[in-house]
Amino acid sequence: MERRLRKFQSMGEFWAYLPGDEREIVDVLRQIVLENLPAGITEKFAWNVPCYYGKRQVCIIWPASVPRGGIKRGVLLGFSQGYRLPDVDNYLTHGTNKVIFYKIYKSVDEIDERAIVSLLREAVRIDSSG
Repeated sequence: MERRLRKFQSMGEFWAYLPGDEREIVDVLRQIVLENLPAGITEKFAWNVPCYYGKRQVCIIWPASVPRGGIKRGVLLGFSQGYRLPDVDNYLTHGTNKVIFYKIYKSVDEIDERAIVSLLREAVRIDSSG
């Protein structure tokens, strides 16, 4: 049975829409992001997914079940100025988008909090420097 997608009006609607495996991954990623972004960075829905903004977009969490994300399975954590991040461990994928670099998680076990926190700190530094 195909679920009908509409514009989410709240985080509750977003959670209710997600399948369980994606919900778990989104929950962990979202907590890491929220706990490690400084005050002044806001969470907003854009393209029907949670996005995090300072002066401009810092990062995005995009589950595969939400259309137009370009992934078939898992949850994408994208860094909006990814091309500017010093990703010395090559943690992020440099796909066809020249600006947004990302990592796709297919299970919670794949999440490397240390790597994400390090990238978030750099992304915030880049955002605040203009």
